[in-house]
Amino acid sequence: MTDTKKPNRQQGDVSVHLQPEQVRAALCAEVAAGLSASPKELSPKWLYDDLGCELFDQITQLDEYYPTRAERSILDSHATEIQRLSAANTLIELGSGTSEKTRLLLTAFRDAQCLNRFVAFDVAEETLRDAVAKIQADYPEAEVTGIVGDFTQDLSVLPTAGTRMVAFLGGTIGNFHAPQRQSFLASLAQILKPGDSLLLGTDLIKDRSRLIAAYDDSAGVTAAFNKNLLSVLNTELHAEFDLDSFTHVALFNEADSCIEMRLRSTCDQQVVIRDLNLKVDFAAGEDLLSEISTKFTLQQVEEEFSVAGFRTLHCWTDPEQDFALWLALR
Repeated sequence: MTDTKKPNRQQGDVSVHLQPEQVRAALCAEVAAGLSASPKELSPKWLYDDLGCELFDQITQLDEYYPTRAERSILDSHATEIQRLSAANTLIELGSGTSEKTRLLLTAFRDAQCLNRFVAFDVAEETLRDAVAKIQADYPEAEVTGIVGDFTQDLSVLPTAGTRMVAFLGGTIGNFHAPQRQSFLASLAQILKPGDSLLLGTDLIKDRSRLIAAYDDSAGVTAAFNKNLLSVLNTELHAEFDLDSFTHVALFNEADSCIEMRLRSTCDQQVVIRDLNLKVDFAAGEDLLSEISTKFTLQQVEEEFSVAGFRTLHCWTDPEQDFALWLALR
């Protein structure tokens, strides 16, 4: 890790705590381990290069993909109440992306004259810089900064001043396996002060056909998003994945209550990853797990908050009970 006291600053409003060589080292280590394992698995964070961010933004606008609309409807109805209950003056967003939904919160904070600072935290530097510039232009009364980092390991670089609300939206918490999820929530609780809060978006368990459709849309955008993982490996590690030899699969894992996105080999094949001097064999029908998305019950989230050291302050859902937005105090 870079020295968090002396980050490499560019353009004055974005601090970079995750250097390209660190990203590459992490990618190399995970690919070597994940593609040598059985079953094969990689972290969904590698889906989100700049193209991946663009494709995901398209996904959020699809008819089948309800989570973004549901979460936005909750924010639209309750942003003012969220601001009031949190009593925060500093808003931090993890995995911020374009921060489009977050503008509802920013406006509520501004209208209450409580928007001192907004911090956008993301791994995709180009997307982050663009979002920070646009938000600073639209909310000039606030100090708007960006942090390029990995929120699974760089939480210590978050600013400590003010009363903070950390927003972790979009159901991204569901991308963690249960042990990783508890570790992350506990780490977040440790860096927050008493009185700070967490605003967490969680997708709720529902009809399986709706869940699967949200991750396997008729237009094929999610399939392109998933296959982009292979393009990332081809570009970054000089791998030789033939994207046409893999197909996108979405299924529901009942035991773990999660959607699994997989890349399934359509034939027996061997893929060379030149930068790792690695040859990876895939059997016909063999899967590479590229993402999970856990679907929760309300009771489960409350229990996980309690274990991590948070106290649930309020939970809001959309009228269809598709999605839940939680405000929890440290």
